[in-house]
Amino acid sequence: MLRKFRRYNIVQQSDFSAEEKAGQLFDNGYNCAQSVLQATCPKAGVDLNNIAAAFGGGIGNSKCLCGAISGGVMALGLRGKGKRSDEVVIGFKARNRTTCCKALSAPFVWLSKEHSDNCRRLTVETAEHIARIICK
Repeated sequence: MLRKFRRYNIVQQSDFSAEEKAGQLFDNGYNCAQSVLQATCPKAGVDLNNIAAAFGGGIGNSKCLCGAISGGVMALGLRGKGKRSDEVVIGFKARNRTTCCKALSAPFVWLSKEHSDNCRRLTVETAEHIARIICK
């Protein structure tokens, strides 16, 4: 996403659920991919968080694949569950009809409050789904 990000420390451990962490991270200026990755794989570290930054806004702001999915797939790979990545895409499509950032954002003015609220919702939902897969 092209919004101005405020960067704070990466969340390491807390008593919050993955979806709560993802929401907090998003609210603190991390993009959707970074928020899902950090919330579901907190040991990912700064380097991987920097890599995930490129996946916000649909991979380099191309508005293609939703960054929340990308961050979730990264987390699954890091957690040894990469073979279950198809579950992320299938579940996301079932809930939202598409995985395309542009289509998901179409009803909103890009970077408006409503757009940001929608991205936050997608980020939180995806983090919750990733956490369920990791726990299986």
